[in-house]
Amino acid sequence: MLFKRAYLEIGNICNLRCAFCSPAVRLPRQMTLSQFETAARQLRPFTDYLYLHVKGEPLCHPQLKEILECCRQLGFQVNITTNATLLGQKGDLLLNSPAVRQLNLSLHSFSAHQGINQVEYLDTALDFARKASLEHGKYLVLRFWNLDEQREAARGTRQILERISAAFPGHDDLAAQMATHRSVAVEKGIFVSFEEEFVWPSLGAPFVGTEGFCHGLRQMIGVLADGTVVPCCLDADGEAPLGNLFKEPLADILARPPFTEARADLYNRKLRLPLCQHCSYRSRFDRPARLSANTP
Repeated sequence: MLFKRAYLEIGNICNLRCAFCSPAVRLPRQMTLSQFETAARQLRPFTDYLYLHVKGEPLCHPQLKEILECCRQLGFQVNITTNATLLGQKGDLLLNSPAVRQLNLSLHSFSAHQGINQVEYLDTALDFARKASLEHGKYLVLRFWNLDEQREAARGTRQILERISAAFPGHDDLAAQMATHRSVAVEKGIFVSFEEEFVWPSLGAPFVGTEGFCHGLRQMIGVLADGTVVPCCLDADGEAPLGNLFKEPLADILARPPFTEARADLYNRKLRLPLCQHCSYRSRFDRPARLSANTP
């Protein structure tokens, strides 16, 4: 397998407008089932793990059931990241799909949940987490990727963490662990994940440098809803296109420049793609490891 994981964006449509998400530039689009199968079959020789997003809310896709069945037939292990607002409608589908391995609930997006009752939202999310892990054997990650540079969180996030602490006895002060942990296991198969809020890379962002390390192209690849192949899960607007797998085989795209040259350069800590040179997230990998993490 060439990649540890691949990101296949089944749609760039979302039911929320979160402040931390990059502004929409591309036209709204959902992959058809036929397009998904075409893309998934091309990705299958290169990875076992498929993530159903780059941008967008996967649970918004009207053919999610059929997409997951396609993943099962192809033998993918699927990871889904969701804002958790549609679990009441799609939760049973996720729980009962043998293809789904891990579910990430982005609870940091709650600030954008206008008109949604916080208590009901969290109760639904936590109940789903227990069912997913204890009854269905799936990994469940409760994400808080909105910390500041000092790894501190806003009052609203701390209140949610208090609710989670109360729901899982023995973890009385999750907020206190943010400074020293990237993730904390609160129950078998259930994790709370802490990360600093990041800026989506863009060619319009400040220049960062031409040297450094990254997992993009080496451990991961991404495919946008229109078939554009991109180097990683953060190329939200396709600013570093490597080709389009609806127009030419993915195997051919991966066998020639710009993919081959950019990937080879990364092994020598050289950043060939202009988008990578403007990516501040990548600089996180240059820091010494100092935080404990046990998320799958």
